[in-house]
Amino acid sequence: MDRKTSLWWYLKKSKMALMGGIILLILYLSSIWAGFIAPYGINNIRTDLYFHPPTKIYFFDRETLFLPYLYPTKLVSCQGQRKYEEEHSQKIYLKFFYKGDVYKLFGIIPCCLHLFGVEEPYRIYLLGADRFGRDILTRLLYGSQISLSIGLIGISITVALGMIFGGISGYYGGIVDTLLMRLCELLMCFPGLYLIMALRATVPPTVPSNYMYLLTVIVLAFVYWPGRARVIRGQVLSLREQEFVIAAKACGLSDLRIIFRHILPNIFSYIIVSATLAIPGYILGETILSYLNVGIQEPCSSWGLMLREAQNIALWGEYPWLLWPGFLIFITVLAFNFFGDGLRDALDPKSNR
Repeated sequence: MDRKTSLWWYLKKSKMALMGGIILLILYLSSIWAGFIAPYGINNIRTDLYFHPPTKIYFFDRETLFLPYLYPTKLVSCQGQRKYEEEHSQKIYLKFFYKGDVYKLFGIIPCCLHLFGVEEPYRIYLLGADRFGRDILTRLLYGSQISLSIGLIGISITVALGMIFGGISGYYGGIVDTLLMRLCELLMCFPGLYLIMALRATVPPTVPSNYMYLLTVIVLAFVYWPGRARVIRGQVLSLREQEFVIAAKACGLSDLRIIFRHILPNIFSYIIVSATLAIPGYILGETILSYLNVGIQEPCSSWGLMLREAQNIALWGEYPWLLWPGFLIFITVLAFNFFGDGLRDALDPKSNR
């Protein structure tokens, strides 16, 4: 059994890891196809339908059998909680592959085709609407593009910096090791959240959304890379006296070639597992920044930004659908932890199975 087959076999054996992997696959595929799956554009506003509850979908009809449909609604109360009542005098049928708001598929290709939708002026809110009448499902899908990608890009930058500084520090030792590790310890002395907020506060609020996204990624990577470098340095220290390293030196290979072609590939298993388990920290970091209004800003969407709208506890009982971002964050963090634990068990050669 080769390594790839063995890895897949152990992941299938671990039900929790397999479930976590499937959930992550669904989340990331939904994020990639967000514009197509979402019934509306990210900032399609209907102020007359704010805080609209989730739309009920009906599947059985005497005339059309299984064609899904819904009933239009009207506002029946504005005192306290907004209440909407279905008007059963008319049926609105769902249309699949519906032409609606224009978006860019994969961020490049202009497209107006959506998986489903209904004719204007009617609305379908599968997960409810926010305070501007925007579809929560749509904003969750578009928000996942930011919240999920920040974790991947952030950990990639962190791992790259950790491998460079940790690899050089562990291999050379001496004064190089001392200087680099003191730098890491100096950066680690600052509380991560406050350092993030301080760095973000230096940027004016008028910065465009795409620059704000890049800034958030860079800030999170800057905060987390010293810890990764210290751990990788420890792994390199345990390998630099191994026979294959001594043989590489005897062959006259350069130090950088030895570090990046011989030593670091031997700890890729650890790097992959630790990176998988660290991604939730970046997702939570972005969530905290956006929740505190120092991260992603309108008109963009992220799960943390959406969760900030639900910070009023009084709204939870009246409009519980505003908590959908928190549920997705919880599920995503659990899925990464389950999948990371499964990878760790599968790649650990010392496990006794």
